[in-house]
Amino acid sequence: MTTSPRAPLLAFVACAGGMMFFGAMDSAMKAVTIDIGVIAALFWRCVIGSVLAGALFWWKGNRRLPRGAALRLHLLRGTVVAGMAVLFFWGLARTPMAETVAITFIAPIIALFLAAVLLKERIGRGAVLASVLGFGGVLVIAAGRLGWLGGEAVDAQGEAGWQGIAAIMASAVLYAWNLILQRQQAQIASPQEIVLVQNVIMGFWIGLAMPFAGAMPGDAAMAAPIGWGLLTLAALLAILSLSLLSWAYARAEAQALVPLEYSMFIWGALFGWLIFNETIGWTTLAGAALIVTGCWQVARRQAG
Repeated sequence: MTTSPRAPLLAFVACAGGMMFFGAMDSAMKAVTIDIGVIAALFWRCVIGSVLAGALFWWKGNRRLPRGAALRLHLLRGTVVAGMAVLFFWGLARTPMAETVAITFIAPIIALFLAAVLLKERIGRGAVLASVLGFGGVLVIAAGRLGWLGGEAVDAQGEAGWQGIAAIMASAVLYAWNLILQRQQAQIASPQEIVLVQNVIMGFWIGLAMPFAGAMPGDAAMAAPIGWGLLTLAALLAILSLSLLSWAYARAEAQALVPLEYSMFIWGALFGWLIFNETIGWTTLAGAALIVTGCWQVARRQAG
């Protein structure tokens, strides 16, 4: 694939936009998950997403479905993402958004070095520095959450709170693997194909899990009309964000884009405050500043 000199910078912008839309999607899914449960919410998001992505796939003139190695990679990533999504949204429904995103920042750190092992990418100083800055921002925020720096500590949530944190940490491990698979997948498939197949595979696995989780497709009927609107919005945002990320990862190395994952904290904190009345203290702002600095470091390296 031939890329222009500006392609890396455009990939940076596309990846940053994808993270913003993912933050908005997380907000919509948190609201629906609290209402009807994680399994039913994810199942219907995948159904709606499959219909919308299928229409986009057809409109773009695609008629050939993936086969062979491409299909195997789709199946692997779709399975990983299904497990990751269930764990993440189950934990998100029990944990403030900013705290949830902060915990998941273990994933880009893991993925940054997995890229060197699995994709044979060279880890540059700029990528390491950006990751250190981003992780430092997360530590400041976490310390504020616990009241160690004078921030407003989250109220004790008992066993449910610890279960949520454990689920998010497990999801972060799968997310690190997903980031590597995303780079590999973007090299052999179009964004439209990736979005469609991932929605279908996720929906298949989550649909199979519904009876074992005590949930059935009809459970979504419990949702108010606004719930269906949020599910549709979440599906649209997921398609948009996944398309942008697939486009970006096809044009830049994983190690250059992974530090941008830290910008998710900014969106998590913002949407958590706007929608769920979750407070933002000075430690949140200080941590966000470090995260933005890390992202800027990557952008400067790409532009140069």
